Amino acid sequence: MDGCRFKMQLRPYQEEGLQALWSYFMTESGNPVLAWPTGTGKSLVPAEFIRRTMYHYPNQRFLVTTHVKELIKQNFEKLIGNEKQVGLWPSAPAGIYSAGLKRKDILNPIIFGGVQSMVKIPDAFGHRDIMFIDEAHLLSPDETSSYQVLIGRLKKINPKLKIIGMSATPYRRGQGMITDGGLFTHIAHDLTSLESFNQLVKDGYLSPLIPKKTNIELDVSNVSVQAGDFIQSQLQHEVDKAEITWKALQEAVYYGQNRKSWLIYATGIDHANHIAEMLNQLGIDCASVHSKQPSDYNDAALKAHKELRLRAIVSFSKLTTGLDHPEVDFIVMLRPTMSVVLWVQMLGRGTRIADGKQNCLVLDFAKNSLRLGPINDPVIPRKKGDKSGDLPVKICEACGVYNHIKAVYCDPCGNPFSFQVKIKETAGTEVLIKGCDEAPIIETMDVTYVTYGRKQKEGQSPYIIATYFCGLDAYKEFIFPESKNRKYFFDWWRMRSPVDPPQTTADALSMVSQLRPPRRIRVQLNRMYNGRKIPEVLSAEF
Repeated sequence: MDGCRFKMQLRPYQEEGLQALWSYFMTESGNPVLAWPTGTGKSLVPAEFIRRTMYHYPNQRFLVTTHVKELIKQNFEKLIGNEKQVGLWPSAPAGIYSAGLKRKDILNPIIFGGVQSMVKIPDAFGHRDIMFIDEAHLLSPDETSSYQVLIGRLKKINPKLKIIGMSATPYRRGQGMITDGGLFTHIAHDLTSLESFNQLVKDGYLSPLIPKKTNIELDVSNVSVQAGDFIQSQLQHEVDKAEITWKALQEAVYYGQNRKSWLIYATGIDHANHIAEMLNQLGIDCASVHSKQPSDYNDAALKAHKELRLRAIVSFSKLTTGLDHPEVDFIVMLRPTMSVVLWVQMLGRGTRIADGKQNCLVLDFAKNSLRLGPINDPVIPRKKGDKSGDLPVKICEACGVYNHIKAVYCDPCGNPFSFQVKIKETAGTEVLIKGCDEAPIIETMDVTYVTYGRKQKEGQSPYIIATYFCGLDAYKEFIFPESKNRKYFFDWWRMRSPVDPPQTTADALSMVSQLRPPRRIRVQLNRMYNGRKIPEVLSAEF
């Protein structure tokens, strides 16, 4: 097995993040935050920070805390390693304190632990110099919360305790940024900005998210709001309707037929179970994961999903954080929410990169993008009393498509916006990653059938339009038999016919019934022409 293991290497921005932390502690006295999108490898930071610190200062003692056992295990294995990868420091004096992982190490200089378990015996961990908090946005300002109690007891032992937060969503509902008062004081290194996020996509460190307009959209107009989000019981009652769910899943099955690993979000436990039952009826192997399932069942389902033995998994109140499964390439959003933290965290399950993964398709039946914006430019929660701000989208009067609020031209049709339109929650095309045109978005489509037509512009030679019907979508390819450079046409024709290429467009059209239709095509969905986004057929498979 050792021969199959690989050694982790830091990416350039990970090294920058480490240096930013060192620089911060040299000049500031507060508690910094690393704000990095999901999938960028935040868990490597505490591992390497600890390794380097203890090399120079071996007497330092660390805690790495979080709330989910999967994250505890992931963070621990980045340092120590596992059967698939060599850790950054396999011989590190590290332990785990977590009831869920059935380990209660206390005396180790480095401890990875769950806050729910550690808060029961805070004094037992003694003097600690540095504490990492993963998913730092979950730290409540309430003095009676588990984190606040644990931190308070640790600071009684060491008042100079330094705390480093890590989060893909460094904001909280009703409080704004987590650095706007409270424990955390500064963002030491931020990769969640629009420009940084898009650069990570362009450099291949994050997978693009591909939005699809859905025919079925969930109606939550009768659902009340409490504490900044939909009331869960009402939400499930409105959304968990067999006819609606069945139609939505039929649509999902159609679009997800070539997707390897599905992740579905539900509004409640009953809803999750119903979705799993329907997907199995539709021929998609699926399991539901939630708090009423035995933990052994949930663990086995997640293991099967990660090993690609289980194609789909549906969840309620789980898998929004802590799921490290890069192969997820299809997210079905059947959970409406008003929480931007939850929204971005759920989308983040699809941004990890994996071998052979080109992108992650997202079907937002819940219309969350209309309420909360794209993953790289979300609507940041406002402080209580702050009523400023606009909706994240606006409508195009020409084609009826919704665009980001800052858009100057409509993304699909190129129509210029003359004014901003306030919208209600109605159907639209979601924008999940804003401004990523520089990163090619390529999908492979199964071809149902092909048609060929003639087109001619005034004063120019005629040409052929090949239209590939891929289920509910259609993609056009432009073929020029009479072009001066005929090599492309010759290559195109010879892939489809053993007969020599004709000399004219008319002759070609008279022979198209003899052409071999492609089985699949590769399409770049965000190719730009004259300021408009028009899909381009790149190649065909036969």
